[in-house]
Amino acid sequence: MSQTITVFTTMKNEGPYMLEWVAFHKSLGVDHFVIFTNDCEDGTDEIAQRLQALGLATQVNNEVKEGGNPQHQMLRRARRQPKVKEADWLMCLDVDEFWNIRCGDNSFPSLIAEVEDRAGQPVDAISFAWKLFGSSGNLSFEDKPVTEAFSMGDQEYPYHSGRAYGLKTLFRNNGKFRRFGPHRPKGFEPDEAADIAWSDASGNLFPAEKVGWRAWRRFDHSFGRLHHYSVRSLDGFLIKRDRGRTNHIRMDQGQSYWQDMNVNKEQDQSILPAARRATPLLDELKADTELGALHATACDWHRAKIAEIKMRPDWVEFRSWLADNLT
Repeated sequence: MSQTITVFTTMKNEGPYMLEWVAFHKSLGVDHFVIFTNDCEDGTDEIAQRLQALGLATQVNNEVKEGGNPQHQMLRRARRQPKVKEADWLMCLDVDEFWNIRCGDNSFPSLIAEVEDRAGQPVDAISFAWKLFGSSGNLSFEDKPVTEAFSMGDQEYPYHSGRAYGLKTLFRNNGKFRRFGPHRPKGFEPDEAADIAWSDASGNLFPAEKVGWRAWRRFDHSFGRLHHYSVRSLDGFLIKRDRGRTNHIRMDQGQSYWQDMNVNKEQDQSILPAARRATPLLDELKADTELGALHATACDWHRAKIAEIKMRPDWVEFRSWLADNLT
């Protein structure tokens, strides 16, 4: 049975991180990436265009009005994309999120098979809960895979903060969900919920009408977690804050965000086998003359932007606070 998987996402100035993320999820079984980009200065859109030329992705200009919400625009527009329409499975995923599948051969087909075997029936949606990863003490931006550079994260349970409960969902493109959300599909009526089989990360079903954006009580992580590298290094976070959020554009990514998301409680390197499996494809992408040059240009842009931010007088106190709260 066909199991084609398409990821849709929105990006702005994420150039240094794109190739690792694509290679990683491609090696897990993702077939295509629909990448919406807006107002990019580091070449993110050009990297996506080159990935399109190579048949790996579709790049879409995500024009947003002043004060508009890039992610919400993407979620509405994604439904019209051919690669989204024709996929068997879909998911909305950000470039700082990595599925750490801990069953079978650690691939999406294995995950689907294991979940449905445990559930005893076909499922329509599989949610994974975030596992937040912090700076791991990294001050400087470096051109290294995030899955290797940031190994300190949250404990399995209890979760570090209210934000740490977040979910992302792999769901069937079978007509049961008429709207997309960043954390889970939506758009079904209350009387339709009984026909939706929604699983946690272990094959335990949960009432679809009760699924929100966060992990529910007794959520089981047996088959994996979604590693969320939301802050990365101190210098990398400066760029993230300066760029602004994609979903809550008027909310500052300041001290409270760092405290909630910069979690360095214990070391977790369980994702490394999957990352190493993706290394040949990552090397292949970087060896492409055009992609390699675009990746290097993006890294140079980030270094220059960090240097410029550090010269801003009104950011000195914030940078000092970050250094004092690095781990």
